[in-house]
Amino acid sequence: MTTAKLQIGPHPVNGQAVLAPMAGLTDQPFRSICRRFGAALAVTEMTTSDVTLWQTEKSRQRLMLTSENGLKIVQIAGADADKMRSAAQAAVQLGADVIDINMGCPAKKVCRKLAGSALLKDENLVRDILEAVANAVSVPVTLKMRTGWDPDHRNGVGIAKLAESTGIKSIAVHGRTRACMFRGNAEFETIRAIKSVVSIPVFANGDIGGPSDAARILNQTKADGVMIGRAALGQPWIFQQISSFLQTKVLPKPLSIAIRRDIILEHLDALYQLYGKDRGVRVARKHLSWYCRYLEKAGRFRDIFVRVETVSEQKRLTKEFFDRYDEQGRVAVQKRSREGVPDQCQRREPKKLRQENPLDLERTRRITRYRSGTDHLEA
Repeated sequence: MTTAKLQIGPHPVNGQAVLAPMAGLTDQPFRSICRRFGAALAVTEMTTSDVTLWQTEKSRQRLMLTSENGLKIVQIAGADADKMRSAAQAAVQLGADVIDINMGCPAKKVCRKLAGSALLKDENLVRDILEAVANAVSVPVTLKMRTGWDPDHRNGVGIAKLAESTGIKSIAVHGRTRACMFRGNAEFETIRAIKSVVSIPVFANGDIGGPSDAARILNQTKADGVMIGRAALGQPWIFQQISSFLQTKVLPKPLSIAIRRDIILEHLDALYQLYGKDRGVRVARKHLSWYCRYLEKAGRFRDIFVRVETVSEQKRLTKEFFDRYDEQGRVAVQKRSREGVPDQCQRREPKKLRQENPLDLERTRRITRYRSGTDHLEA
């Protein structure tokens, strides 16, 4: 496992776990939280190389760098070397410290334009783009790529050597081809081979779900670091956990419920501030759904949260959900009080059903849970 000090151009990198760019997800609020919890680098969402489209509200939000902590890394995507050159220069004028080139996105709408991982089919075009961007700006340029176009054409080693020769300062490699999308398991033999032929930092990406995976893949590939994508959704503190495990070989304890509550509420407030009330509510649904994957009995809460339409309702539901936890982080069972309810309003007990019918038995249990006020604990 590599332990030497990482460097991208003149910039030191303090850590081995970095956040992957993910369209629609790694916006400024999420990047900020990940950095606070140990992400050594955090790249913006993929941005088109057509700078005439940068005046849209979505592009302005993606390129908001003024409140960034740490290195400001802007990822651009496109298939025209001249446009990529102009986009890199424009990003530097906005404050980018590093330019990242996307040759890893497998999405059809990107590959139809011969951008993203589609570029891996044309090594001459790859060279033209890398040279154009690296020669156009004074800041370091990095590359995000896949192992190849399809399993029969894994040209990642050749692309990596080409990238280093054109002045690229680091490479992040997803362990699948474009044809594989996100299906099957990532393979890391190609990443190991890439690391063996280049001297610039290499980050391994794909199927890294936690600290143990990170340690195993670093050892297997000899890469300099790991790039975390989907595993960071709902648990942005994963970078801190990975760093701790790599140093101590001991799995860290989970964060307390109180800390996770504060992170989620802070994240929601940042989304409302960035996107406004209407779009902020819609974006919050997506992030809250990821957080719920790691919260006990959160299914019912999530189902209601994604249906409400206002900031106040989302915040109220979130606070009420966390009020259910006791000091030990366990869900407390709270039965509904019937005190003061008129007799005629009291719900009757369910009728006794024949015991030999298993479907009736399950229905009886569901009715009883509902009437006792504990149905919400079954989500």
